[in-house]
Amino acid sequence: MARFVLKVSGEGLSGDRGFGTDPGRIGELAASLSAARGRGHELAVMVGGGNYFRGADASRWAIPRAEGDNVGILGTIINGILLRGALSQRGISEARLMTAVTITAMAEPYVRLRAERHLDKGRIVILAGGNGQPFVSTDYPAVQRALELGASRLLVAKNGTSGVLTADPRQDSEARLLRSISHDDAVRRGLRVMDPAAFVLAAEHGLPIQVFGVQEIPRLPDICDGADAGTLVAAGAPYRLA
Repeated sequence: MARFVLKVSGEGLSGDRGFGTDPGRIGELAASLSAARGRGHELAVMVGGGNYFRGADASRWAIPRAEGDNVGILGTIINGILLRGALSQRGISEARLMTAVTITAMAEPYVRLRAERHLDKGRIVILAGGNGQPFVSTDYPAVQRALELGASRLLVAKNGTSGVLTADPRQDSEARLLRSISHDDAVRRGLRVMDPAAFVLAAEHGLPIQVFGVQEIPRLPDICDGADAGTLVAAGAPYRLA
C-alpha cells in the first residue's frame, strides 16, 4: 500500500471534445481510482481546469491575467464536482472534494490535517482550486500537496504526450520519450512538460514524479503497484531514453 497524489490535466478531461468535461473520460478516471483504492492505495487527485479556461488566454478576452486565472480556478472546481459525482455513482460515497478557495456549499475547504485524516480512513480526496492564487499553474500546487500529504510519488497524467520528451515535438519531429531524468536535468534542458517551478520544488524535497499520458489512466492501479509508465523524474535519475 502507498499514498499517491495524481495530477490530471484539465485538457485531458475533455477527451475528443476539446472543451468541457467528457463523461467517458471522467467515468474512466473514476473507475481507475476506484480500482486503485480497492488494491489498498491511498489517493488524492489534483484536477486542472484548462478544459474550461486558461489564464494565458486572458488577453483574448481583454481581461487581466489574474481574472483569467480565477476563471481557470473555477474550472478546476467544476471538474472536481463532476469527478466526485462519478465516484459516487460507482459506490464511493467516501470521496471528499476539498478546495483552496472557500465554496462551502459545494466542497470542504482544504485543510492539510483534515485531508490527511480522510486519506488515513481510505477516502479519495479530490483537490480543486490549485492553491487558490493566480499566476500559478496546477503543476506547482500538485507538488505542494504531494509534499504536504506525505505522498510517496506524484503521478502526473498529461494531455498530448506520453511522458517527458527530449524536446518539444511541435518544434522537433525527432523528439523521443525519456524513461527517466533528474529534476535538475529537466529544468536545465528546458523540458516544459510541467511548470519548471514544480520540478524545482520537487527536487528540493526529493519527491519522485512519474509523468505519463492521460490515455494511461485505465492502467492507474498497475502504475500505483509499480508498473512502468511514461517518464520517472527523480533525484539522481539517469538521462535514459525509452
